[in-house]
Amino acid sequence: MSGLLRTVARRAAPVLRGHTITQKANVYGAPAKEKIGPLETVVALTMFSVAILGPSGWILCHLEDYKKKA
Repeated sequence: MSGLLRTVARRAAPVLRGHTITQKANVYGAPAKEKIGPLETVVALTMFSVAILGPSGWILCHLEDYKKKA
């Protein structure tokens, strides 16, 4: 029975998929228009780190409070 299902699935899959559309990304590379300084880089990386790790750290620091509420 499983062999029959496997055969049916193998033959039906290409028919059900139909025509596939090939996509091409429009990516162009060029040098930056303006140089980014080291201070701007540090500020940007710090902001990203705080935005990503801040909420996680808050939850972990207040984990005991959340356990008491439940």
